[in-house]
Amino acid sequence: MKINWQNEVESIKEELMNDLKELLAIDSVRDIEHRMAEYPLGPGPALALQKVLAFGERDGFKTKNIGNLAGHIDHGPEEAEMFGILGHVDVVPAGQGWDTDPFEPVIKDGKLFARGSSDDKGPSLAAYYAVKLIKKLNLPINKKIRFIFGTDEESEWTGIHRYKEVEELPKVGFSPDANFPIINGEKGIISCELSFESQKSEASKLKLASFTSGLRSNMVPSEAVAVVNIIKLELIDILAHDFDRFLEENQLKGTFELAEDIATFKITGKAVHAQDPEQGINAATYLGEFLNRYQFDADGSNYLSVIANYLHKDFNGHLLNIYWEDEVMGQVTSSANVFRYDTDEKQIIINIRHPKGTTNEKILQEISELLQPFAVLAKIIGDIKLPHYVSAEDPFIKILLEVYEEHTGEKGDECTIGGGTYGRVLEKGCAFGALFPGRENVMHQPNEYMYVEDIYQATAIYADAIYRLVQ
Repeated sequence: MKINWQNEVESIKEELMNDLKELLAIDSVRDIEHRMAEYPLGPGPALALQKVLAFGERDGFKTKNIGNLAGHIDHGPEEAEMFGILGHVDVVPAGQGWDTDPFEPVIKDGKLFARGSSDDKGPSLAAYYAVKLIKKLNLPINKKIRFIFGTDEESEWTGIHRYKEVEELPKVGFSPDANFPIINGEKGIISCELSFESQKSEASKLKLASFTSGLRSNMVPSEAVAVVNIIKLELIDILAHDFDRFLEENQLKGTFELAEDIATFKITGKAVHAQDPEQGINAATYLGEFLNRYQFDADGSNYLSVIANYLHKDFNGHLLNIYWEDEVMGQVTSSANVFRYDTDEKQIIINIRHPKGTTNEKILQEISELLQPFAVLAKIIGDIKLPHYVSAEDPFIKILLEVYEEHTGEKGDECTIGGGTYGRVLEKGCAFGALFPGRENVMHQPNEYMYVEDIYQATAIYADAIYRLVQ
């Protein structure tokens, strides 16, 4: 039976958009400070999970909530082989620079603006409505569709890890959390924490009191602030002048404020997803590059030297001695994204994404040996993701590309990304949409949006693809 999926999507547009706006209105940023037994990752992620599961119950699906950490919606024969769809309802912090309230969805010029509109609430709801259309049309299927929702994809994957412990995972499936035409390769992802030991300090002209930047390890920081005690007051005018010139030369925005002998430097950059750090402006490394020109106390000099000499504008790990390139999966990507420096802690967190052919152990060893002269202890923290690849010749991948090509008229080719999606948790998993070629990638950025027409087109593509794969 030939189904016009575009026409079917027309019949559910209004309902889809209403549900999506409800979901987007929930601030589902991980909030450990306010966690409790009922809300292990804070209220927001749990409430967003409850919302999508409520959609499933309303629409007649079988649902299950795993401790407000993850959940699923099932459709199809109970004992049949499963086909998986994996999305997430958590979002990264909104950050600064929005023209609208990030949690009050607004449609303007055909774009739906809200945090999570493109990563990943918009694509997830498109995929959910694709399953809903299959159910609505009462189409015969031979596999059980299991839509799994996580609540911590943007951080440590706590939700999906818990899900794997207590529930059965499908072997095959996709995550609607990246780009069309397809992402069949994902680099390994690690966070490397640099901790600086205190040094014996001699007299200096400047003392670094604090250096703060970054919200998450997977976001290039858009703002950096350094507080400096000026011991030699004759440096004040020089610093102010040099900072203005530095901002102008690098086309940056920033401020210099002075209160007696305490100067505060601030630089505003551009936040982007850490998988593409070269597309952003890392406010922290620019600030470190500037301050490193001057004579600081031993601890401050140590910290700033590492930023300026090993982290600034080094997007592929060359300066850290961790560069590697795989013929299919591409190059290492590296980005220093979290900076905390004061009297109590002196740390930097680097986000590293690597293809097959190198290892976490080798990366850590290279960084440790390189930075040993700076009294740096390097260690891998948080969740570790290994490289994942499914051959473009696999029939599963071929079907997804075939559907994409039929709906868009565009050629579909395989692709590897530095981003990490839930597709990698499946034995044969990939990411499929929903960012179309040629569209601006605004994930993790202020004024995140997704074209409304793209949400609807993705829904049609998902419905067609899922139906072909579960017959």
